[in-house]
Amino acid sequence: MKKYNSQALLEELQADIRQLVLSANKLRSEDPGVLLEQPAPGKWNVVQVLEHLNSYGRYYIPAIEKSLQQNKPATELFKPGFIGDYFTKMLSPSEKGIVKYKMKAPKDHRPSPHLDHQPVIKTFLEQQQVLLELLEKAKTKNIGRIRTPISISRYIKLKLGDTFRFLIAHEKRHFIQISNTMAHVKKSGRFSLAL
Repeated sequence: MKKYNSQALLEELQADIRQLVLSANKLRSEDPGVLLEQPAPGKWNVVQVLEHLNSYGRYYIPAIEKSLQQNKPATELFKPGFIGDYFTKMLSPSEKGIVKYKMKAPKDHRPSPHLDHQPVIKTFLEQQQVLLELLEKAKTKNIGRIRTPISISRYIKLKLGDTFRFLIAHEKRHFIQISNTMAHVKKSGRFSLAL
């Protein structure tokens, strides 16, 4: 399994989050009709996708904060764990921006269809800022020895480096979904323009 320079990995993940923040900030200027229109019956609209990501942030941000309280000094190299690497690869979009595997969201991470776009976007942006800070803090820690429980089973714990990797891969995956959803909705012209 590939080893990573710990500092370089954390900086790359910070760069990924900054890119997601730029994309999310652009959503603030979009017509709410575009953000709230479902691309097809039963499919999530843009705001639902963001709220799905927020639900993961609500779990993982406190879990990571708690993990970072462990006093395990940084090491130069990070070797992913088998499960963490598997999750990350499964969730990561390809270099061409293609989502390889479709998955059904766990019940507690399925968003309501009735959401206000402004607070959902605001929450997402706030969570990303906290993630940037946690990644910075992680630069002083051993991201291979510190473990974080996953949301679907608190008994399964991933290396902190893997937790960051799969969480951000998950966000990147869903921003491809957001882009595809917006393109479909705009092309269909079904949304109502905000006044």
